[in-house]
Amino acid sequence: MAKKTKKQQEALKLVDRTKAYEIQEAIDLVKQTAKANFDETVEAAFRLGVDPKKADQQIRGAMVLPNGTGKSQRVLVFAKGDKAKEAEAAGADYVGEQDLISKINQGWFDFDVVVATPDMMAEVGKLGRVLGPKGLMPNPKTGTVTFEVEKAIQEIKAGKVEYRVDRQSNIHVPIGKVSFDAEKLVENFEAITDALLKAKPQAAKGIYMRNAAISSTMGPGIKVDTSTYVRR
Repeated sequence: MAKKTKKQQEALKLVDRTKAYEIQEAIDLVKQTAKANFDETVEAAFRLGVDPKKADQQIRGAMVLPNGTGKSQRVLVFAKGDKAKEAEAAGADYVGEQDLISKINQGWFDFDVVVATPDMMAEVGKLGRVLGPKGLMPNPKTGTVTFEVEKAIQEIKAGKVEYRVDRQSNIHVPIGKVSFDAEKLVENFEAITDALLKAKPQAAKGIYMRNAAISSTMGPGIKVDTSTYVRR
């Protein structure tokens, strides 16, 4: 285990690891414990009471955060003809067909999100072995396989985030930057929390939202009290 720096040790002293904080207080603590010399990303982590091995308990989706993420997303679009022109006009960073497929197969990954029109998926699907492990494969559930190219690009640029439960029943989602106003981070956290609560599978038994925490890129995890949201 890597040895904690002096700044990280100081940040840890500010957090009561046994306490679940109200979201406003938790956000304030994240700001206080962000000691890096860059604008750290704030991430929310949720532990859910689901069994991701079962198809009816897998949770995956996407949403546009009310205040964005603070990160500029580089969007690659697989499209042809008029849809390619639409993608270029909407501000896509890269638009193409076989040319981009060849570049990716050669190890090029200078993009953050991939969008594809349905008629391109037969070819794009061949990239599954390289895009899949990086979480970049287009998927209809997250709105990245669509003929509504302009809408997809605008949402991504506006701060759309994807969420997916992992093998340990956790979900990790960026909710902004440390430089954001506290109120904006609170709004983003509450928006993703509400989305996850609405996505609760009928087959899930027992406590659904078991715990949640937020942290900055280099800061300690801070537990969040989600009881008020669960009771809504």
